[in-house]
Amino acid sequence: MLKRIVKLTFKAENIEAFQEIFKERGDRIAESPGCRSVELLQDQNDPRIFFTFSLWDSEEDLNNYRKSPLFGDTWKKTKALFDDKPQAWSTTSIAHKTAE
Repeated sequence: MLKRIVKLTFKAENIEAFQEIFKERGDRIAESPGCRSVELLQDQNDPRIFFTFSLWDSEEDLNNYRKSPLFGDTWKKTKALFDDKPQAWSTTSIAHKTAE
């Protein structure tokens, strides 16, 4: 399982536009092959900052989404709204067994 976190910082005047784009596309992104879920979180201290948190079956599934027309069109609509370059992290879970 791959966990993907992306930090997005928007110009204050573009927050509503981004929220509308995500509202329109979030469910479609979540329906992408290999995607388990997509969640949008807004920073409590800086309302211009959002985080997307998504779960993918594999890195290959994430890469296939990133090559899709849905991602390409979404990126085209959002990239002009940013105030800073997006930052992304991908992580995988490491099994942990507690002592008995």
